Amino acid sequence: MTSTPRSAQTVGVASAIGAYLLWGVLPLYFLLLRPTEGWELVAWRVALSFVFCLLLLAITRGWKPLMAIVRQPRLLALTALAGVLIYINWQVFVLATLNGEIVETSLGYFINPIGTMLLGVFVLKEKLRRLQWVAIGIATIAVLVIVFAHGTFPWIALSLTASFGIYGLVKKKIGPSVDALSGLTLESFWLLPVA
Repeated sequence: MTSTPRSAQTVGVASAIGAYLLWGVLPLYFLLLRPTEGWELVAWRVALSFVFCLLLLAITRGWKPLMAIVRQPRLLALTALAGVLIYINWQVFVLATLNGEIVETSLGYFINPIGTMLLGVFVLKEKLRRLQWVAIGIATIAVLVIVFAHGTFPWIALSLTASFGIYGLVKKKIGPSVDALSGLTLESFWLLPVA
């Protein structure tokens, strides 16, 4: 394990806390936007993300890395796949939230780290220590308790976990070759026809 400077760790922890707080509050915000439908909310997110990315590219003069990616069909295909996966994730999340399935959406993001770790082990061949396996086991037991208490098969939760986990896997594969802004720009671009 590599050493990370303390300030970078602090920024990372603060960013993670901020992201999870935002994700926790978003369902309440979506409910306030009624009678707007979920499809429309996601369409606006796609369109505005693309416009915002174009503005950032113009301000930061980030066109060169974007154009380098555009000339590589494999990277274009992977950004399109990433776009489709995050679109599925957001559609399921927003539609489930607007239909009152808050427990299932929460469960999906609770299961997500387990799914991500398992993808790392079985797809990326990462090795886990014994204590990490114990943590996965405890979290899995907690998930099973919640699922049985909920009383229905967690299709929504598993859809969220699968789409976001595979999205993360695709992003990891293209990560060294695609910067964050170019990646988000292309993901948004590919989704414009459905927006």
